[in-house]
Amino acid sequence: MGVLIDSSVLVAVERQGVFWDELLGRGAELEEDEPVAMAAITAAELLHGVNRLMGVAQARASMYVETLIAEIPMEPYDVEVARVHATLSAALSSKGTPVGAHDLIIAATAVALGYDVATRDLRSFPKIEGLRVRRW
Repeated sequence: MGVLIDSSVLVAVERQGVFWDELLGRGAELEEDEPVAMAAITAAELLHGVNRLMGVAQARASMYVETLIAEIPMEPYDVEVARVHATLSAALSSKGTPVGAHDLIIAATAVALGYDVATRDLRSFPKIEGLRVRRW
């Protein structure tokens, strides 16, 4: 099994002034050699946040995000993820249970890989059947 990291965790890490390797070393509850990755859409969310900032704040956030992108393996949105995405989306639609587009892509990526999602957002992800959620 592995863990797909949601942007909510990565933003919280930055706000707490904790480095990524520190988070992994204390309390991330990872199995030995358990893979950790992020979905490509998570990188887009983080980069969107950087582009909304200005000046020194933007420079600092950009450095942080680029470091994460360089250090955390990235999982693409490929045809396998697209198939899972379509299945999850149809199931949620039939129940009338909306989930944000980006969260659904993250969930589909995790389910396709057989990974859990590590998140601080417990509104959307628990609605998705078959997705294991870890609160970090």
